[in-house]
Amino acid sequence: MKRVFLALLMMASIFPAVSQSGITAEKTRVLIILDCSNSMWDRWQSDAKIKVTQQVLLKFLDSVANQNEIEVALRVFGHLNKNSYGTRLEVPFEKDNNYKIQSKIKTLVPNGACTAASALSSSLNDFPVAGTSRNIILIITDGMDDCDGNICDVARQVQMSGVIVQTFILGIGDKKDFQHSLDCAGKFIYVPNEEQYTETLYNIFHMSEEKAPVVVNVYDETNHLIESSIPIAFYDAQTHVVKYSTIYSIDSRYTPDTLIVDPLVEYDITLFTNPPISRKGIQFKPEQVNQLNFNIEQGSLRLRTDGKRVNYAVPQYQILVYQKGELVATQLMGEQPEYLSGNYDLEVLTTPPLRLTEIAVVGSSATDLTIPTPGVANINKPKAISSGAIFAFKDGILTHVCDLNPNKVNERLLLMPGQYQLVIKPQNSIEYNTVKTIRFEIDAGKTTNINLAN
Repeated sequence: MKRVFLALLMMASIFPAVSQSGITAEKTRVLIILDCSNSMWDRWQSDAKIKVTQQVLLKFLDSVANQNEIEVALRVFGHLNKNSYGTRLEVPFEKDNNYKIQSKIKTLVPNGACTAASALSSSLNDFPVAGTSRNIILIITDGMDDCDGNICDVARQVQMSGVIVQTFILGIGDKKDFQHSLDCAGKFIYVPNEEQYTETLYNIFHMSEEKAPVVVNVYDETNHLIESSIPIAFYDAQTHVVKYSTIYSIDSRYTPDTLIVDPLVEYDITLFTNPPISRKGIQFKPEQVNQLNFNIEQGSLRLRTDGKRVNYAVPQYQILVYQKGELVATQLMGEQPEYLSGNYDLEVLTTPPLRLTEIAVVGSSATDLTIPTPGVANINKPKAISSGAIFAFKDGILTHVCDLNPNKVNERLLLMPGQYQLVIKPQNSIEYNTVKTIRFEIDAGKTTNINLAN
């Protein structure tokens, strides 16, 4: 139990704030929320719980007094008066405030009831807004069974704010006073005796230089490292806020880089392949190199026109790539991105759109597709035409393609090969018998002239 306990404490090491590429040397702020409810007068080990706590905290604060990269603040609850359920930030975060915190701890007198939920709720306002820091809450309590409010709901709101990296709860006193699990409020650690009480606090700060190195390995189907650069993101699994984002790559010696992350955070990780691959609820250990392995099969996909010679510019059509009805990616004609092995549906944004279904992408292979070269509908209109529309005509069914521009006498439209129907209405006409329909055909790479002026 002691080894497990110390392992948890090592994970509570205080890191500087982080950047998207890893941990950088920023300020770490630790807010101590101290229980001063009336039950802290009960005897535990050598003295009253409050007396033992005062002795342990005073020694603990001496040990971190000269660490400039760490700031400590003190919030207390249950100490105002017997009828009060209030809480107060007794010593705020500021430089060289160690003496103030120690002085306040010496004078604390347990006097009221337990208000841990309201103390935790108020804690977000205790951390300075300006600048960046790695914010940690450390609650010291002898039991929360009689607390007002729902500590689990409050803790969830605090964690979801994205302000707090982690909340730790140190439980002192009799274990029966913690019959309800507090894991929902943070990482709960029961402290059975004074020795481990002191050891707990010392370890949290003495392990402040611990980091969690992570090496990301992306292997192909032959179990070789992939040379492609692939974006990857690490999200806080609780808040779903991105903590780190970087680009996976390997050097000329096929060696992946090492990312330094915060071992306190549980991560959801997304590798931005097409479609993305996700891993949920991963936590990395300090003092060792953590290997994060992905095994993927990828093939390339490219679309081109059939290469007919034309005297007009063919657009670089956009292509929408779907898998199981979900949009996976977009690409342009001629591009050759990679996709995970599987079947995909494509929508090529030609006029009208061209849909291709069940297109197979195979690992380490190139899927090369061709589509027809569009033809041209060259429409010459009289000024008397006020409106018109073009429909694709197939199997007796009309599908709307586009409307004509009433402000243009001549229109030149790029259309995919097929049968079409043109519907036109003379200017100022309100009678159905004046509306005309014209059938025409578009061939790949050819121009079809439609003269409506006659």
